[in-house]
Amino acid sequence: MKAKIDRTYEGSFHIVGGDFSRAGEASTELKSILLNVGIDEDTVRRVAIATFEAEMNIMIYATAGILRYTISPDEIRVVAEDMGPGIEDIELAMQEGYSTAPDWVREMGWGAGMGLPNMKKNSDVFRIESVVGEGTTVEMTIRLKDC
Repeated sequence: MKAKIDRTYEGSFHIVGGDFSRAGEASTELKSILLNVGIDEDTVRRVAIATFEAEMNIMIYATAGILRYTISPDEIRVVAEDMGPGIEDIELAMQEGYSTAPDWVREMGWGAGMGLPNMKKNSDVFRIESVVGEGTTVEMTIRLKDC
């Protein structure tokens, strides 16, 4: 039986680029919200991974961004929009292990080139649009499955 979501929930988180002291706050809060409304743990895990990767990409690459979520009876949708440098070659950026993260980010343990691939792997629908010099928008949809 599908999770019994009887209404739509919406919200957003503002992410400040470079503020690694708050790394994971948005994805952790969304995880709590999903568990509180009765979403199954496997789906919560997928959403948390995808959202964490998006959150970290904003922190690493952009000056600021926003994560918006919608929880409806059929799906969870997360949209990450940033004001960053944009992605010159999306196909290349989607390859596991490819990263343009600076050395100082890698020294902190981030920037391994798994962010976008992990977002796609944990989404049922994945869309990415980017304009060099303006920013990137990633839309991830995770369908609610039968429990």
